[in-house]
Amino acid sequence: MIRPLVGALATAVLGAAALVGTAGPAGASPHPGKSAQEQERTQASQLVVDSKAKDRTTAQVTAKGKSKAVGFAGTVALSNCSGSIVKMPTSQENDPALVMSNGHCLEGGMPGAGEVVVDRPSSRRFTVLDASAGELGTIKATKVAYATMTDTDVSLYETGSTYAEIEQKYQIKPLELATEHPAQGAAISVVSGYWKRIYSCNIDGFVHNLKEGDWTWKDSVRYTPECKTIGGTSGSPVIDTASGKVAAVNNTGNESGERCTVNNPCEVDENGKVTVRKGINYAQQTYGIPKCFGVGNKLDLSAEGCELPEPSGASAGRR
Repeated sequence: MIRPLVGALATAVLGAAALVGTAGPAGASPHPGKSAQEQERTQASQLVVDSKAKDRTTAQVTAKGKSKAVGFAGTVALSNCSGSIVKMPTSQENDPALVMSNGHCLEGGMPGAGEVVVDRPSSRRFTVLDASAGELGTIKATKVAYATMTDTDVSLYETGSTYAEIEQKYQIKPLELATEHPAQGAAISVVSGYWKRIYSCNIDGFVHNLKEGDWTWKDSVRYTPECKTIGGTSGSPVIDTASGKVAAVNNTGNESGERCTVNNPCEVDENGKVTVRKGINYAQQTYGIPKCFGVGNKLDLSAEGCELPEPSGASAGRR
């Protein structure tokens, strides 16, 4: 997966950038043959190149029909990843706000294959960004409502603030999760609150099974090569620029061309054929998540149409 980062950006100016710590979470492997310092330099250099290539505050992609400008409003920065304040189509302004990121970004470490985390207490803080990536303040989680790396790679935190309170305090509205399967060729923007960067490209296609180490994800989104996401972009919302809604959550990429190893996912089709695409990045679809949340933004894994994996036992997800 696109590894979470430990530490923060110390400087980010053209010609120089430095990171404090780039180690992944428990279980994540470094680049084979590369020192941590080499990885830091690689990521810092890529950040500088990206800064020259794109405006850091907004991105607009030409798509079939109308396209919407995408900024940072609704996104958040985690200590090691990116994320977004999201709502379901049925969410109300006085519901507790939800923050979405990746399962592998959990503060307690990555869930194992088959593990599902539900209703785990959390006091994690998220930095709320404005449309130009300015830092407005923070909101705080009360629990991990749901997280897993099985079939998908997602975490959803329930916060102690309602959508109305966030809007009143910060003038920020949540991003809405789409409820339809995204379309091949659709223009998308991957919005990283951690790096304050927007990566714009298109959906190249969908992967039957994306396998990485012990984990397997289903019906993953494959980007066109323009989205060169890096460590720290994990958990970024993938926004369909035609609708302005969240179509997926950014989570991984094949870094060194290895086959099905950590940080080097491989594609497995319906017949078992394995394909490796070095340098290509991926996301997990989110259109099915709204079916798993009911009144008051409460998780209901037994709801009709909900396909998120369920805990295997009463104590599942508690560590």
